[in-house]
Amino acid sequence: MEHESGSEDVVSADEALSRLMEGNARFLRGEPLHSRTREDVLANLAKGQRPYATILGCSDSRVPPELLFDANFGELFVIRVAGNVLSPEVAGSLQYAGVHLKTPLFVVLGHTNCGAIQAALAMKFRDVRQPSRIELLLANILPGLDGIDPHADPAAQAAAGVEANVRWTMRQIAESPEGRARIAEGVYRLVGAVCDIETGHVRFLDGPREPGQR
Repeated sequence: MEHESGSEDVVSADEALSRLMEGNARFLRGEPLHSRTREDVLANLAKGQRPYATILGCSDSRVPPELLFDANFGELFVIRVAGNVLSPEVAGSLQYAGVHLKTPLFVVLGHTNCGAIQAALAMKFRDVRQPSRIELLLANILPGLDGIDPHADPAAQAAAGVEANVRWTMRQIAESPEGRARIAEGVYRLVGAVCDIETGHVRFLDGPREPGQR
């Protein structure tokens, strides 16, 4: 990975979020700006990168952030892991983006019909077991599901679980020493979002909540 080149325009967190929203709107309209990338763009990026946003998203093949936000090469620093969970490796990648790439905006991106969330809910409420490595992954999700109604139907649980998991990951990032330091500087912003995989529409959330808060 390269450090920032320093020659590109610096954007604020608010402008970065506006770019993501505008890109998603273009994607939904079927009017992408970046259907192909010029060779000179790639040649310039070989000298260094300065993405305007860092996206922590799910590995699900149906939610590629670069397409959802109509972003060009070099514009997004993307970290993808099943269930958009926080692990030491993911935290290290986020820290790299903040310290070296200085991206002003960090987005935790979940999506509807997330298999990791459904598996975590099945483990929590129906004691459905998974292979050991998958259960280690799900252990990162379970603490964020404490506020889910155990009597709700599975579809409602899944929808609530997706958003709760995004907020849980956000909370862990915001409460880490690095997260507190970056946010306190006033130039970084952390937001959550959920993509509807049936439409591609990305809905941005208002911020992390305490476990159990609705």
